[in-house]
Amino acid sequence: MTHNAIQRLLLKRFALAAATYGLALLLLWLAYFTGHYEDSLTGVAVGSALVVISQATLFAVFFSGANLRFSDPSLTEAQVLLGLGWQTWLIAHLQEARGEFLVFYVLILLFGLFHLSRRAFVRCAMLVFFSFCAITLWDGYHFRLHDPALSALQACILLIVLAWLVIYARFVQTSRQRMRQRRFALQAHQDTLRGMMRQLEDLVATDELTGLFNRRHFLRLATRELNAMEADVVHGLALIDLDHFKRINDLHGHAAGDQVLQAFAGVAGACLRDGDVLARYGGEEFVVLLPDCNAERLTACCERLRIAFTDVELVGLNVKNLSLSAGMTLLELGDDLDDALQRADQALYRAKRDGRNRCAAAWENVDA
Repeated sequence: MTHNAIQRLLLKRFALAAATYGLALLLLWLAYFTGHYEDSLTGVAVGSALVVISQATLFAVFFSGANLRFSDPSLTEAQVLLGLGWQTWLIAHLQEARGEFLVFYVLILLFGLFHLSRRAFVRCAMLVFFSFCAITLWDGYHFRLHDPALSALQACILLIVLAWLVIYARFVQTSRQRMRQRRFALQAHQDTLRGMMRQLEDLVATDELTGLFNRRHFLRLATRELNAMEADVVHGLALIDLDHFKRINDLHGHAAGDQVLQAFAGVAGACLRDGDVLARYGGEEFVVLLPDCNAERLTACCERLRIAFTDVELVGLNVKNLSLSAGMTLLELGDDLDDALQRADQALYRAKRDGRNRCAAAWENVDA
């Protein structure tokens, strides 16, 4: 998740907590007006104002993004401790209605159930129990308990509820940890599968010997380029055949022929631009697609490639007079790829017929 998404989620959690404070303040005033809250009107108003100020301060921290500087951007433990403090202050001013308001202790602890560590949750639960017991003992010491037996029963019930919450929190956190580990494991498996899929795609699209695209992948790329062509754009297409390749295989063996093919792939890759598409079309035949290319640039590219290939020297092999023939054509908007390949093949045939080691253009044949 992005920082903005996390911050929005934290603001929603804070809004939920603030709404709980609003409900507690409403019940506080209700307890005061029904005579169950033992404090003056000024005390109730000041306490309510302090609660509002504390929540406004927290909202400013979240809204400004200052919470992101902490190890726990949700500030869960701080919010839980603050809530427990206000709840204890509220409980201290209640007598008969203490049991009804104990439920807010549970709500506050539930707020930290998923984000507090085990030790932090236990600390908060112990703080709740000892705070309530301290208030009860203090009132008992000053003979202000209306029903000591009821207070003792409330403390016992609170202890049982808190113990249950601690056990349940441990179960929930253990389950979340397992789910997190499984999610990480699943993510790792997904990354592995994506890597394997990319490898399979590369194997399907690549010629194993030369490392170039294979014929099927070239046809797919060329078709995509044709479909994306604009009216004023021209592409160059060339079919290239290595001259006398069968003789090289017969005289020097297929390993030598493979080395010649690899040498051509290396030379061609160095002569082409980024974005040009080079593929092994079949056997000793290769195909080149030059996007956004005119006749002059296509001819210059093929001639540069032809001359560079004639200068290749194979290590450990006495293969001389390497050469290639190329047939060139241009692709315009509305052209059919099969027709263009046919034009390039006819130009290649003419280059081989005229003596090989040359580049012939389909448009020259048309002009003639």
